Amino acid sequence: MATPVDPDFRARLAALNDKFAATVPATLDKIRAALDACKADGAQPSHAALHQLHEVLHGVAGSAGTFGFTVFGQEARRVEQMVRAVLATDSGWPPVVPEVEKLLAWALRDAKAAQYD
Repeated sequence: MATPVDPDFRARLAALNDKFAATVPATLDKIRAALDACKADGAQPSHAALHQLHEVLHGVAGSAGTFGFTVFGQEARRVEQMVRAVLATDSGWPPVVPEVEKLLAWALRDAKAAQYD
């Protein structure tokens, strides 16, 4: 692990942050595609479609905060947990759709914003 006295640490971290930031548009596309697949299934999405949505949200939730996208990660985690509940109970899908859409709209504006609205 790098120590605070490592002169290259901040530069390497900044480069990783930039690399993550560059992947955000593609990640949002993956979330959108997974949501669209869920919606295409009708009133209750298939487990396969829900699993795909869960996986992409889980990835964001696990990594975004590390790279300075704290709120994006937190909100992705919140929505991921909603999807996980739908997977576990086979119910509760309708309220998830607007939450995913809100997350996408917010992140398109500024995924690194410090406030979710």
